[in-house]
Amino acid sequence: MLTVSNLTKNFGSIHAVQGVSFTVEKGEVLGFLGPNGAGKSTTMRMITGFIPPTAGTAVICGHDITKEPVAAKRCIGYLPENAPSYHTMTVTDFLTFIGKIRGFEGAELKAKVEGAIAKSRLESVRKQTIETLSKGYRQRTCFAQAILHDPQVLVMDEPTDGLDPNQKFVVREMIKEMAADKAIIVSTHILEEVDAVCTRVIVIAGGQIVANGTPAELRARDPQGRLDLVFRNLTLTEAQAHV
Repeated sequence: MLTVSNLTKNFGSIHAVQGVSFTVEKGEVLGFLGPNGAGKSTTMRMITGFIPPTAGTAVICGHDITKEPVAAKRCIGYLPENAPSYHTMTVTDFLTFIGKIRGFEGAELKAKVEGAIAKSRLESVRKQTIETLSKGYRQRTCFAQAILHDPQVLVMDEPTDGLDPNQKFVVREMIKEMAADKAIIVSTHILEEVDAVCTRVIVIAGGQIVANGTPAELRARDPQGRLDLVFRNLTLTEAQAHV
């Protein structure tokens, strides 16, 4: 459903992403892990067409994001880091607005909004303005806009960052419920996400992939199965290791 081929992004002399390639199939939840500044968000933004790559491309459901951006984006649900919204709108009004942008109207629009509200557990706050919501509910509202059109590919950048344990649990449960019929990427630096939702993990450091496998395969790299030590060994540069 998603094929990433040699994605590269340079910002002047800075090589933010260097030849990243991977695939995500239906039913997979891919954890895209790395330390801050590793190139995770830049990769997500290229996959979703938010920024153009310097080289390489992503093909979503058969559509090249660089050559067929509109068709590709129809297949994508995107929850960016610190997802924006219109704070003076109510939850229902915001999702209705998003649905209209997606081209829905009438009974179909209402059904899409109601479905997104139900799947995101927003019934109790649907009439509140977004500015009055807790961070957890704001995150769920942005999650709802990402799934409103029932996309085949769901891309989420740091979906639980800054949430309390109860809010994280709810968001992770929503991700797992979506997983059966979608290809999902969860970009994060939070290691506990691996055990919570991921079926496969890619670790990126310095703009390059340094590991790709199941959570069990990743843990097998350490005698005690400690994911934090595996992550540290994969992502620390020699200079950082001696600081």
